[in-house]
Amino acid sequence: MSLPSIFFQISFVEPQAHYAEITMQIEGLQKPFIDVKMPVWAPGSYLIREYAKNVERFQAYRSSEELIPHEKISKNTWRIYSDNSDIRIRYSIYGFENSVRTNFIDDSHAFLSPVGTFMYVDGCLDYPVHVHIEMPDYWSKISTGLEKSVDLVNTYTAPNFDILFDSPIEIGNQDTWSFDIEGTLHECAMVGEGAYDKHKLTQDIKTIVAEENRIWGSNPNAYYLFITHNYQSSTGGLEHLNSTVLATSRFGYSQESTYKSYLSLIAHEYFHLWNVKRLRPQALGPFNYDAENYTTGLWIMEGFTSYYDNLIIRRCSFYDEKEYLQMLALDFNTVYNRPGHEVQSAALASHDTWIKQYRPDENSHNTSISYYNKGAMLAAAIDLKILAETRGQQRLDDVLKRAYQKFYLIENRGFEEYELMELVQQVTNIDVSEIFHAAHTLEELDYNLYFNKVGYEIIDLNADVQPLSMGIKTVNNDSRIVVKNVDRDSGAWKGGINVDDEILAINGYRVDPTGRIIDYILTNSKEGDRINMIVARDGLIKNLDIQLQYSNKKTFIIQRKETATVDERRLGNIWLSLD
Repeated sequence: MSLPSIFFQISFVEPQAHYAEITMQIEGLQKPFIDVKMPVWAPGSYLIREYAKNVERFQAYRSSEELIPHEKISKNTWRIYSDNSDIRIRYSIYGFENSVRTNFIDDSHAFLSPVGTFMYVDGCLDYPVHVHIEMPDYWSKISTGLEKSVDLVNTYTAPNFDILFDSPIEIGNQDTWSFDIEGTLHECAMVGEGAYDKHKLTQDIKTIVAEENRIWGSNPNAYYLFITHNYQSSTGGLEHLNSTVLATSRFGYSQESTYKSYLSLIAHEYFHLWNVKRLRPQALGPFNYDAENYTTGLWIMEGFTSYYDNLIIRRCSFYDEKEYLQMLALDFNTVYNRPGHEVQSAALASHDTWIKQYRPDENSHNTSISYYNKGAMLAAAIDLKILAETRGQQRLDDVLKRAYQKFYLIENRGFEEYELMELVQQVTNIDVSEIFHAAHTLEELDYNLYFNKVGYEIIDLNADVQPLSMGIKTVNNDSRIVVKNVDRDSGAWKGGINVDDEILAINGYRVDPTGRIIDYILTNSKEGDRINMIVARDGLIKNLDIQLQYSNKKTFIIQRKETATVDERRLGNIWLSLD
């Protein structure tokens, strides 16, 4: 018995006003009523985004165009009262948010995020889906990972809604070209003007993909799509099953550092087609599109990917040794210069991503860390430990390849964190339980135990320097020096300075627009000195007494260890592909 079919038609009557019109046709489903829902979040971007807020003019019809009674029963659910097996639903969606995860529609193009575009019948996510797109005459191309219909023009199919929701659609006049990489057809779709070199970009992508194919052993896709939105100034990406959506600066291609960052972004999102889209924690699939999907494992999925993105760029020789080590040290500086690293573990950051990662406020740096950065640090520790204890015969690559084979290709299921930890030992005979334990606690690893064994060391350039600090970050706002952050347990924290306070004077000196008096006071004072600050807070003048303390900010660098043995240097060369 075949499943009922669901058809969507997309048209654009008023694209200049940022609208698309959607018709949803449901055939063969006979119930006294049906509930249709709009997802509330996008897999890969862990925040409730309330896509239903952009839905307008919802109506349901019989095939005779007779209206069918309906009511909205929750923020993202419409109940339709009909026992007719043929129902048509019409609604409009508004899209005017430039991001890789939300709809954007104007007279030049339409980017459709499927979770913000297509509704689904409650309980029917496994139903096959067809999508037909009616383009304005002045648009000419459709780019999507959905499978093309054999018989119908501009029509695409998905075996179920999970596939549909994981297949973004770009419609317009994007610049497209394709190329084969080891048997997989890849397509680039460039949206908006950009100073890119097609030949160079193609060759660089081929190099990255070849390295990632080598790590994982095989590529699961026959086709893969890169959609890049070129903006004046923007960056970001979101992974999908056989595509990714990227954002970058249209002028960045000619700037070496910016272009390498774009290549690292490509490496990151492409790595996800294995790590998270297929090799995944148990909690991340099948998805509940109606609510949060909690996991403590994002430090593995995003953190490991963040470790590998720059490492792959190093292996491909886009970064030299120094550049790569600077990028890795940045993860340590980012984590350890946030007081939140003493409050939130990598696992808790993963679990609380729904309420913290994408909702930062003025106190976030005191209460949280990023599982991207901390996960990359932990991945480095695992990789280096395996390299050292197997004398360069194995590394984290081998574990990920085996995990992909076991959990996805053979068993076709998600994994629990302890299973991945046990797999490390099965594959390499190395115990990494202390690293997995560190991911779930506030206990910090001594990372030099791992770096030293491959001939490197991580050092804090500030270790022997004790500059004074008030513990605040300020910005110049219309010649006003305004506080933007206050560090936990700093002098400013204890003395009652607030975010958004305007600093007017210190010790009787008026603060100038450059804030030079702050530097002068800090340079010419000693620990424990008390200073008087006059601030304006919500129009009121306040006098505050602040005690100066030594700064605890770190400046980590990673470098070759001068006393490294020949064997340690050999292992370091294997780590960074320097031979």
